[in-house]
Amino acid sequence: MLFHDRFHAGRLLAQRLIDYQGQSDVLVLALPRGGVPVAFEVARILRAPLDVFIVRKLGVPDHEELALGAVATGNIRVLNESVVGPLQIPQRIIDEIARREQKELQRQESRYRHNRPPIAVENHTIILVDDGLATGSTMRAAVKSVREQRPKRLVVAVPVGAADTCAELSTEADEVICAANPQHFVSVGIWYEDFSQTPDEVVESLLDRAAQWRQPAAAMS
Repeated sequence: MLFHDRFHAGRLLAQRLIDYQGQSDVLVLALPRGGVPVAFEVARILRAPLDVFIVRKLGVPDHEELALGAVATGNIRVLNESVVGPLQIPQRIIDEIARREQKELQRQESRYRHNRPPIAVENHTIILVDDGLATGSTMRAAVKSVREQRPKRLVVAVPVGAADTCAELSTEADEVICAANPQHFVSVGIWYEDFSQTPDEVVESLLDRAAQWRQPAAAMS
């Protein structure tokens, strides 16, 4: 399966989530930046509110695409021991990378929300959406942080993911939807014709448009 872009991937992913369409307690949370266009289409088709959930990958020095872990809203830090251990990355380096990414996390919170408060997670069915799963460190941090807010149900949904990562996450989330599990995964980007970076301006625009869907969620919280 090859996706044209993240919007196309979101429309296809939504079909795997169609049982959640129209349910009043469903909330779609997007992992920025690439997860926002995907989640926008999911939320639109499911007729659910959309919010953003900030998670920042901790990249290995000089190999930034390789995740040694992630940080998420709520001072959550998750480490990928299968990467940290073999590479013997010193704790001081991990702490330095985490501090830098925490600052970026706070910047994104301020910019993307435009002073809008987060939508209440407690007692809601949460669908966490990203554009794909490789090591799963970013999503794992998001799952851990969302769990602490006591959702009724937690679903992880991505258009494409490494089979072993999707399987591992199924022990942490109530449901995991990986629309495609290619045998030779390699990376998320090769499954998209257009995998160009999603600019902050696009994230802001989509979240502003989706803010019109917040009223039903606000009434429940």
